[in-house]
Amino acid sequence: MPVIAVVDYDMGNLHSACKGLENAGATTKITDSPREIEQADAIVLPGVGAFDPAVQHLRSRHLEEPIKQAIASGKPFLGICLGLQILFDASEEGTEPGLGIIPGKVKRFRHEPGITIPHMGWNQLELRQPDCALWHQLPADPWMYFVHSYYVEPSDPQIRAATITHGSQTVTAAVAHNNLMAVQFHPEKSSTGGLKILSNFVQLVLDRQLLTAKL
Repeated sequence: MPVIAVVDYDMGNLHSACKGLENAGATTKITDSPREIEQADAIVLPGVGAFDPAVQHLRSRHLEEPIKQAIASGKPFLGICLGLQILFDASEEGTEPGLGIIPGKVKRFRHEPGITIPHMGWNQLELRQPDCALWHQLPADPWMYFVHSYYVEPSDPQIRAATITHGSQTVTAAVAHNNLMAVQFHPEKSSTGGLKILSNFVQLVLDRQLLTAKL
């Protein structure tokens, strides 16, 4: 069974994500240890809350470089919610620099008549990378559960794996590039579709293990 490090930096409940990963056949390790992140087969970076405290907590625990090194090494990496946003250069929510792993910024939804901010509830993904491993065996344009006032805007639109529309605003809901994947929604709160995404991520880790063993 693959070992997936779930990064603990005091920003959200980690156990529901762990449960979904474990149900899919992974062993999870909630950790803030750079060594355990390095030794894991894959990394999950969840998060709920504000941008500045998140990056401050990560840096105070000396986790920025281990996360960057894990991604650079080719390990499967999944960011969830705030764990997507802090991968970017900066956010309109705060003043701290982000991790700068993905070029781009985090922006706030514009106020407009008839929409709520935060965007909270179910919304339908518009898949921009239909062949992305996360979407395997999902229905076309699946529904996922969101809670957010901010969204990511990557400098390279080609890394968008999915978008959503809220009011008149179409924004990034997921990104994917090589081994790095991250989603704005909460798969652990998104019923069978969200659990399938976590299962697909675990399968991706297993496939990489098999490939590595053959080499």
